[in-house]
Amino acid sequence: MSSGGGGRRKKGGHEEHEEHVNHERWLVSYADMLTLLFVLFVVLFSMSSVDQKKFAELAAGLSEGFGASSAALQGNVSNLDGAGEASTVVPVDPGTNPGSGGSGTAGMTKEQKEAVERAIKAADRAQASKDAQAATKEAEDLKKLENKIADELAKNKLLGQVKFTIDRRGLVVTIVTNEVVFAGNRADLQAGGKKILDAIAPALVKIPNNIEVDGNTNQLKATTTFYPSGWELSAARASTTVRYLIDHGLAKGRMTAVGNSDTKPLIDPKDPRAVTMNRRVDVVVLTTLPANQAALLPAAAGDDAKLHDGQTSAQAKAAAEAAEKTETTTTTTTHD
Repeated sequence: MSSGGGGRRKKGGHEEHEEHVNHERWLVSYADMLTLLFVLFVVLFSMSSVDQKKFAELAAGLSEGFGASSAALQGNVSNLDGAGEASTVVPVDPGTNPGSGGSGTAGMTKEQKEAVERAIKAADRAQASKDAQAATKEAEDLKKLENKIADELAKNKLLGQVKFTIDRRGLVVTIVTNEVVFAGNRADLQAGGKKILDAIAPALVKIPNNIEVDGNTNQLKATTTFYPSGWELSAARASTTVRYLIDHGLAKGRMTAVGNSDTKPLIDPKDPRAVTMNRRVDVVVLTTLPANQAALLPAAAGDDAKLHDGQTSAQAKAAAEAAEKTETTTTTTTHD
């Protein structure tokens, strides 16, 4: 009899050994990892290869999109003559590392540098055209605001008391501060001044723009009776105007008062009209455009960039119809 602790025997009398443990199974996983790494590098290499034909099509498309046309301001906005320059596709080395720290066009051939310059100029023209369009649109909106203010002034027979200008700041509504608006050497609004502001305020309430009120004195060397100098007098008149507009619906946070004394003359101090014209309050509707686009406003406004009488909506409509009729007549004559 065999004991309970003896090893088992196979049939036929052969001894049965314990199954051998394979200590080299890790080689299978290692081989799989190497295979996957190889596949990864193959994929990365294939992605780094540049299709020259597709690159050429992309370069041509970008050149056409940026360089086909441009616009700039000369008086009023108009399209520039000529089309964009033809592009030359520059071969690109697939091995070039854009993040290698190389600066600018260093290491480029002459042909590559010229291509880069053309691309930059095309982008600049596109941005200039965008800025010009924004300035033109803003000038048109400011002109419409002028028409609304002029309508109210005309109803009250006050249109002649106010002048308008469009500059890089926005729409400037100039109120000549004669005795009808402010008494001499005083900053108290007269009844006539209140009527003018009553006509201006409704149009300003409806727009989101900030408002700056500038007080200005003339260049006379007369002594100010109630204020130490023209600085205090001009600032007081601007502040009085601001308070009045706030009381008539304009938000306090939109308003700014500025005293210029006699440092911002409207016309040449030697001009006989300077005594009255330079003694004024300017209500400035500030543009919302960024500085680079706002700088184009005077050119976009054309004649409206000069000091002018207000144009009512009816007058603007009549002028537009006359211009359209003239253009139609000219076109017909040209075709004949």
